[in-house]
Amino acid sequence: MTGPKTAFVFAAGLGTRMRPLTDTKPKPLIEVANRALIDYSLDRFAENGVEKAIVNVHYLADQIEAHLKGRERPRIVISNEREKLLDQGGGIKKALPEIGGEPFYVCNTDAFWVEGPRSNLARLAAAWDPERMDAMLLVAPGAGSIGVDWPGDFDMAPDGRLSRRDPQKVAPFVYTGVGILKPEWFEGVQEDVFRLAPYFWRAAEAGRLFGLRLDGLWLHVGRPETIAEAEAAMDKSVL
Repeated sequence: MTGPKTAFVFAAGLGTRMRPLTDTKPKPLIEVANRALIDYSLDRFAENGVEKAIVNVHYLADQIEAHLKGRERPRIVISNEREKLLDQGGGIKKALPEIGGEPFYVCNTDAFWVEGPRSNLARLAAAWDPERMDAMLLVAPGAGSIGVDWPGDFDMAPDGRLSRRDPQKVAPFVYTGVGILKPEWFEGVQEDVFRLAPYFWRAAEAGRLFGLRLDGLWLHVGRPETIAEAEAAMDKSVL
């Protein structure tokens, strides 16, 4: 199937774990292998036919806007959160008029991936089934991924259904920050500031949260020291 034509890209966070690098530069503009983190994601979207990327901004927003000003593919729409940081769920709700009524991609900007034989976004779009799913997340094995310093996020059943990690155990899969969501999730929500994760948990409990295992290498750049780890891993791979 043809994938979503719209993506929502999270770029408003404070990047506190990346300090002191983020004292003067927003995290999405931190460079790995001489390339800003946000550009890895946006380039993947451009390659997969995404026409519009909505990028929310808050911390050091002017720098992000200036960086994206010359980009043509995908077309950039800035969602301004300068006055108030809305968290991921609230950020999506604010942007609903731009998102429209069709399923859309979401993407964090503190990670990226080295592709396997086939585009992971294309694989995600091909596996998406709105009749059975409220959300489909790209997940990666925690073992072997770069920068994973937590005990995983999800278990995954043979049919792809995701379940939340048992707090007493290590889960084999981590959420890559990339997925396909339905906009109707956020319609009618009264709060302006709210998290996205509880929506995942509710969908999982209802059996409507699915995952797709990433084909390739996932690199999470959460701390300054992870930059060198990611660059070393990239040296062994082909982008």
